Order: sequence, then C-alpha cells, then structure tokens
Amino acid sequence: MLSLVRCESNAAGSIHSHPQEQWGVCLEGSGVRIQDGVEVAFEKGDFWRTPGGIEHGIRVGPDGATVLDIFAPPRDEYRKSGSGFGD
Repeated sequence: MLSLVRCESNAAGSIHSHPQEQWGVCLEGSGVRIQDGVEVAFEKGDFWRTPGGIEHGIRVGPDGATVLDIFAPPRDEYRKSGSGFGD
C-alpha cells in the first residue's frame, strides 16, 4: 500500500506502532523521525524502514514535508481516502 502524506510546517505525528512493516521516502522538506526512541534527521531524498511493532513518529521541519509511505501488508485504517496521519 502506498500513502502520500503532505505535512504542514512543524507538524508532529504521535509515537505509535502497528503490525505492518513501513518504508518511507521524503519527497520534499525535512524533519526528524523518532524510531524505537532514537531521533534521526531526514531531508529530501532520504529513505527509511520501520519493522512492524516498532514505536515511531515524526516531527516535521519549518518548510513542511511530503513523504511517500509504503506499507506491507496494507493498513485497513488507511483504505478510506483521506484517513491516516492527520486523523
């Protein structure tokens, strides 16, 4: 499952986990990813992987960010258009 996420400047996603494996690539902008308690800065072009069951979240930089998330298997709660990160 692919999910395109456009994040407003200085937005923050809550720390959470889910059973699906997740990959992400930053298409625009920058921020900080928190994964298993470790903070890692990211910028346009950076790619990451989060195994299922690992706590993670995001803090977006001042210019916002556009991130392409890839989930395997698909997340049921994201099957409805417009649901996901902002909810």
